[in-house]
Amino acid sequence: MRLYPMAESKITVEQVRHVARLARLELSAADETALQANLSEILEYIDQLNRLDTSAVAPTAQVGEAGAPMREDAVTNRPEPDAMLANAPAREGHFFKVPRIIE
Repeated sequence: MRLYPMAESKITVEQVRHVARLARLELSAADETALQANLSEILEYIDQLNRLDTSAVAPTAQVGEAGAPMREDAVTNRPEPDAMLANAPAREGHFFKVPRIIE
């Protein structure tokens, strides 16, 4: 769906082929033409956005909340070695016992 009339292509077929080659894509001639039209529409839309007056808008580094909320780093579930090793096939003290693999 085209939102506005497109006067000229913003990207050439050669540029599409170059990008496809960099992305290791094999495109048919029809795919190249369709991709040229799609990329040109995207670039035209970006041009429209660049023409907007944003002088009254404060610059931002991000649009969402900054970072994750902080919480105190506290242990809430103390390890219980006997419970953790209850189903171990073999154990030695508070450790899993595994077969030796290095001679």
